[in-house]
Amino acid sequence: MLGKTRLLSDKLVIAFAYGFVGLFALICLYPLVLTLSVSFSSEQAVARSGYSILPLSPTWDTYKYIFVNSGMKILKSYGVTIFITVVGTTGALLITSLIAFSLSIKKLKYRNVLAFISNFTIIFSAGLIPWYMVSVNFYGLKDSILALILPSIFSVWNMFLMRTYFSNISIALYEAAEMDGANYFTIYWRVALPLSKTALLTVGLMYALQYWNDWWHALIFIQEQDLFPLQYYLYNILSNVNAISSGRIPSGAAGSITLPAETVKMAVTVITIGPIIFLYPFVQKYFVHGIMAGAVKE
Repeated sequence: MLGKTRLLSDKLVIAFAYGFVGLFALICLYPLVLTLSVSFSSEQAVARSGYSILPLSPTWDTYKYIFVNSGMKILKSYGVTIFITVVGTTGALLITSLIAFSLSIKKLKYRNVLAFISNFTIIFSAGLIPWYMVSVNFYGLKDSILALILPSIFSVWNMFLMRTYFSNISIALYEAAEMDGANYFTIYWRVALPLSKTALLTVGLMYALQYWNDWWHALIFIQEQDLFPLQYYLYNILSNVNAISSGRIPSGAAGSITLPAETVKMAVTVITIGPIIFLYPFVQKYFVHGIMAGAVKE
C-alpha cells in the first residue's frame, strides 16, 4: 500500500513538473509568436485592433518594403555580421581565456596588481570622446572592419568569470603536467581548456550575442554602407520609417507601398533573431556536452 502511495505521489510530482515547465515554455513562446504574427499583419489592422496572436489582414507589405528596396544590401549586412561574429568571438575567447588562465596561476608575479588594473577599468573609464579620439587617431578604426571587432574583443567581466572557473581546476593536474615537461602554454591548451568547455561555451555565447546585436560601433565608426552590420542597417530602415511616419520626410519617397510604422519593428525583430533561433537547436547539444564534460573534477 505504501509503495502504491509513493508511486502515485511520484506521478503527481512529475505531472506537475511537466505542466509547470510546459506552461513556462508557452509563456516564453508567446512573445515570439506575437512578434511573428504582427510582422505579417496589416498596419491599418494593427492600428485599429492592436496586437493579435493571429495575423490581422495578412500581408507581405512590411517585408516587401524591407527586402524589395534593400534586398542585396541586407544580404551584405548579413555577411558583415556573420564575419564579425565568427572572427570576433574566436579572437575574444582566445584573448579572454589566455588572460584568465594567467591570472588563475597563483605563482604569477604581480598577479594581484594585474587583476586590480583590470577591475579598475570596469569602474572608471576615460569617457566617450577620449575613447573615440584614441580609436580613430591612434588605431585608425574609422571605416574599418576592425572597428566592429576590436572594441568588443575583451570583457573584464567575462575574464573574471573564466578566471574563477580556471581557479577551480585542481592544481595537481597542472603540477603533473609540469613534471611531464609541459610549459604553461601547453598546460593551458591541453589541460585547462578541455576541462573548461562549460566556461568557454558560456562566455563564447555572450560574446557571440554581443557581436550579433552590436550596432553602436557601426554608428560611431562606420560611414561606408558596405561595412554596415545587420543591426545597424535595420536600425537605419526603422529610423527612416519613423521619420516618414512623423512627417519629417515626404512620404512620396517611400514608393507606392503603404509604410508600416508599427509592423516594421516586428519584422526587423524577426529578421534579426531568426538565424539565432534556427541555429540554437544545432548548438544546444554541444552546450549540453560542455556542461557534462566540465561537471566533475577531482
